[in-house]
Amino acid sequence: MSEPYLKPLPEPSIDSQPYWDGLKDRRVMLQRCSDCRTVRHYPRPMCGECHSMEVDWIEASGKGEVYSWTVAHHPFHIGFKAETPYILATVELEEGVRIQSQLIDIDPADLKIGLAVEVIFGQETDDLVLPYFRVAK
Repeated sequence: MSEPYLKPLPEPSIDSQPYWDGLKDRRVMLQRCSDCRTVRHYPRPMCGECHSMEVDWIEASGKGEVYSWTVAHHPFHIGFKAETPYILATVELEEGVRIQSQLIDIDPADLKIGLAVEVIFGQETDDLVLPYFRVAK
């Protein structure tokens, strides 16, 4: 029997459900305004550019670069205690939006702004897949 999942679980909304469903299929899905074509992330009901409520979804390439990061030495939640220290990165995707996720398999001393990264997916529970990033190969 596997260990219980101790981290907080996401609570998808009507606006974010396609994002979470995409992760289950190992795809990063992004909202795009159906009117002005602006891509946005985090999912939300209204376009910040033209105020349209019309939206479609596109699949992200999964490639981007490190925009910023922090190394967490103290868990904000007990579920992260075993992983400390860990790197939380803000990644600017090729599609022009930023996403936050853990950056794995890298020494913090090797981090730099603009470092090319790619998404990988972690099956956390039967129903939860999360995006992580690693240095692009």
